Amino acid sequence: MQHTIVNTVYAPSGPVNPNWRDHAACRDEDPELFFPVGTTGPALVQAEEAKAVCRRCPVMSTCLTWALENGQRDGVWGGTDEQDRRRMERRAARRRLREQQVAA
Repeated sequence: MQHTIVNTVYAPSGPVNPNWRDHAACRDEDPELFFPVGTTGPALVQAEEAKAVCRRCPVMSTCLTWALENGQRDGVWGGTDEQDRRRMERRAARRRLREQQVAA
């Protein structure tokens, strides 16, 4: 089993090009691949298969930015699953809190 480690601290990079999907590696894949049902067994395998598509995608970071900015909770987006994005959001929230405390 392969795990994705996401060390990115989310910071919006500016407006997302609305046409980014035209360049996505997933555009010709079955959308169901990116929405596994469950968090064990076959769902884990499916999520890893979806992430493999993401890893070869030229707009992976744009996709991730879009998912985070739009509160996309379900599915695989930008090479991350729900748990990965929750971790990123928690890290970003902690970072913002530290920055506010330093500024105060």
